[in-house]
Amino acid sequence: MINNWFIPDRSEIPTVKKYLLVTLSVIFTSVGMVSARSILPPAPDIDANSFVLIDANSEVILAQHNVEARVAPASLTKIMTALIVEEEVKAGRTSYDEEVEVSVKAWRTGGSKMFIREGTKVSVRDLLRGVIVQSGNDASIALAEHVAGGEAEFAYMMNEKARRLGLQNTNFVNATGLPSDNHFSTAIDLARLTMELVKSHPNHYEMYAERSFEYNGINQTNRNKLLWRDLSVDGVKTGYTKKAGYCLIASAKRDGMRLVSVVLGTSSDQDRMKQSQKLLSFGFRNYDTQLLYGANSEITRLEVFYGKSDNVAIVAPTDVYVTAPRGDLESAITELSVPKYLEAPINKNEVIGTLSVMVAGEDEIIYETEVLTGDEISEANLFGKLSDFFYLFYSELFGE
Repeated sequence: MINNWFIPDRSEIPTVKKYLLVTLSVIFTSVGMVSARSILPPAPDIDANSFVLIDANSEVILAQHNVEARVAPASLTKIMTALIVEEEVKAGRTSYDEEVEVSVKAWRTGGSKMFIREGTKVSVRDLLRGVIVQSGNDASIALAEHVAGGEAEFAYMMNEKARRLGLQNTNFVNATGLPSDNHFSTAIDLARLTMELVKSHPNHYEMYAERSFEYNGINQTNRNKLLWRDLSVDGVKTGYTKKAGYCLIASAKRDGMRLVSVVLGTSSDQDRMKQSQKLLSFGFRNYDTQLLYGANSEITRLEVFYGKSDNVAIVAPTDVYVTAPRGDLESAITELSVPKYLEAPINKNEVIGTLSVMVAGEDEIIYETEVLTGDEISEANLFGKLSDFFYLFYSELFGE
């Protein structure tokens, strides 16, 4: 709790500037330094119905077109299918080694296949690889039935997860992406889904980089040919139906910077790879992303009165990643807007102010987040309170 007894007007709260040289050695600035902003080329022309390029850590969109248009996601659906199964494994409700009996429905499903046979038993691990690497519709249904008892029930779980992730223009009716009028998503929703996959399940995500998988004596290669063309690409998934066109979600990591591109509705397999490569190249060539502060890492300390401790840590609630045109972060500064001092008692994780990042000499804020108190500070005894009271009284009286 902040008591404003000695701060009569919130507008008097000072701005404390802290230069990033202290925190991140590759970012520097000096007092009075004026920086010319980088001049960027326009985003490339992308021959697709909709697309987006986004930094996976900062979630800054670098290029986009028609990102909220509802489209058929085809086999990109299977990213959600595999994510639901992975979360069931994490929760202990199934395991990679558990055997799944293949139903007639799974066996008979058309389209791309893992070539599992009715009545046989296949491990969850192999079925996941069948979904991710081979894009098997049969494997997708087998997993849906195993987890939820049926595909309709599994679709309910998919939609509940989409709602929790804030995917506002996504609805699933099956686990495969086979055409259905009420089965749709958008470029931005699919990008957010992919970022959740990468961040929350890094070990599971490693499957998306596998170039081939053999089952039942049949070896099939991953349909994401960018895995061979660009070694920084480590996922994610292709999709195709007549209605959806050729689609590809690709993710790549270079020098700690991860980008996700979503390209929907291109004319061919070659074209979806070409357009995805153009987007990724544009992003890596023209932008930088830096981690300024880790989650819960100390940014500074504020003075505390009437407490058992005389200062409190100020921390970031999450990792603070900043994305900006290449070169701009070399003159970035942070501005920490917080009260002049605090009064105990103070709870841990109280919102206490904001952290802003901008380029020196510019007014534009390129990143902003709340900051929190990192400690709990209880009230001091009576002697401690009186000491602080008189200190503050004379400080105010004499304008110190």
